[in-house]
Amino acid sequence: MSPQREKPPAGPGSADASATGGFGKPRRTNVRSGTIASSGRAGRTSPASQVIPDQVANRMARRVALATGLPTLMGMGVFVASYLLVSRHILEIPPSTTLLASGACFLLGLLGLSYGVLSASWEEQAGSLLGREQIGVNIGRIRASLQAMRRGSDGGVS
Repeated sequence: MSPQREKPPAGPGSADASATGGFGKPRRTNVRSGTIASSGRAGRTSPASQVIPDQVANRMARRVALATGLPTLMGMGVFVASYLLVSRHILEIPPSTTLLASGACFLLGLLGLSYGVLSASWEEQAGSLLGREQIGVNIGRIRASLQAMRRGSDGGVS
């Protein structure tokens, strides 16, 4: 067995950026959870308070799958329908029309991603079928969270 050499501690100018979380402040590993925390913000929130409950995550995933999946399938369907109509000489469709129609469907799918997350109830109990009333509530929660993060990164100075 060969003796192992100790690595010198990684400093700000060191090439070993993994020990410092980039080239900034040194990081500490939380032994219990195995997470790495920056030394400037360690201990402000507990990991248990940041976990999304399974019910809420599943609800979001279902809404996202529907709100993105259906428009995406429609976008692919536009290509297939356009090909069939043009190849069988049923209808003459310009390629730009096919591109715009499928692009609109894919854009709708992208918007569906946000809708799926924002329309889901973030509480334990389920909301309504479409979840329109939850969008305003959830956007307010995101704004409050972003403001709290900004205040925290400014060192508490407003």
